[in-house]
Amino acid sequence: MPKINPYLNFGGNAEEAFMFYKKVFGGEFVTLMRFKDMGDDGGMKVSDQDLVKIAHVSLPIGNGSVLMASDALSAFAAPLLAPRRGGSPSTPERRAAHRRR
Repeated sequence: MPKINPYLNFGGNAEEAFMFYKKVFGGEFVTLMRFKDMGDDGGMKVSDQDLVKIAHVSLPIGNGSVLMASDALSAFAAPLLAPRRGGSPSTPERRAAHRRR
C-alpha cells in the first residue's frame, strides 16, 4: 500500500482539526509544537496572538502514513482563506480554452 504524508495549512484551527483527526484515526501526536516553542533563532517576528498557534503537528494515520499541518501566521492567513474566483478545478480542456482567449 502506498504511503501518503499530506501537509495541511490552517488559518488558526489546526489544533481543533487535529484533535478531531486523532479521534478518527487514533494514535498519538508525534509532534505538537507552537510558535512560542520555536525560540527566536530565526529572527521571525511573531505576533502575540500567533504565539499559541500550531507551528507543526504530526499524527501517524496508519500504514506508515503521517498527517501533518501548521497554522498560517495572521500576516499570511488572509490570502490563504480568501475565496478563489471560479472555484472549479482546472482541467487540460479548460486550460486550452483559456489559452485560446
